[in-house]
Amino acid sequence: MTRADDIRDRIVHEVERTGFTAHGLHVLAGDDTAGHRWTPDVREDVHSAAKGVCVLAVGIASDEGLVDVDAPVSTYLPDVELGTGVDRVTLRHLLTMSSGVDLPWSETMMTDWPDLALEFLRRPSRGRVFQYSNASTYTAMRVLATRVGDVAGYLGPRLFTPLGLGDVEWSRCPEGHIVAGGGLFLRTDELARIGRLIRDRGDWRGARIVSPEWTDGMHSGWVTSGVNPGYSRYALAGWDGPGTAWRLHGAHGQLVIFSGDAVVTITADDHAGADAIAAFVAEAVLRCSPPLTRS
Repeated sequence: MTRADDIRDRIVHEVERTGFTAHGLHVLAGDDTAGHRWTPDVREDVHSAAKGVCVLAVGIASDEGLVDVDAPVSTYLPDVELGTGVDRVTLRHLLTMSSGVDLPWSETMMTDWPDLALEFLRRPSRGRVFQYSNASTYTAMRVLATRVGDVAGYLGPRLFTPLGLGDVEWSRCPEGHIVAGGGLFLRTDELARIGRLIRDRGDWRGARIVSPEWTDGMHSGWVTSGVNPGYSRYALAGWDGPGTAWRLHGAHGQLVIFSGDAVVTITADDHAGADAIAAFVAEAVLRCSPPLTRS
């Protein structure tokens, strides 16, 4: 039995013990993989795990010299009305939810205003204040689109095709732009490929997709986001925790959990149980980690 098998079996047992509504599981540990399914293997919305793909998009564009994440967004939107202080907001602030713009998430946010990005940018900034909202990621992708065109189309040959992700569906807003912070439909194994790329610091089986600084930035340079365990620090799409792990976390239990050389990917439909299963996964990986050797 490989370490990936061991981790998988522990998680499967916990899912069945607790009744967590999992759909699919993929475990990568070192070079070994293991998987399990509870439901048919179909593409489903990975919700906020898509924010990690948005960060990769910005990283690839930065590597190509098309954007500067630390330049004010007004550099790319010179004719847009900006709220007080928004002239100092950067792409990095948008991707780390630290723009200070107050526009909380709602189910109807894509249709509440004629243009969500313009509504977001015309509101005042309170400085580097954290607020988690899909509006922030959506606005970041609108900024990116001024340099690369359609973001999903841009990612096709640069990310999706190299990873073997064909005909990727990404939901669109009424203006035709990707909704960005969700609406990306992937199979469990496909989301796990994104996880492997991140673990391997932008390298995909020997091919460089994006510079390491972008994948490293998903779990460093933390922004204080609250006091609740697992939600106290946020980076470029990544949440710190549980424990020594970090994760991409989408609604209803879409999880990509990173711990050492292990990546555990779960797709599910169980919003309430996601934090508990993430904590179990982090502990299971540690229990199955190889012992440290003395040098």
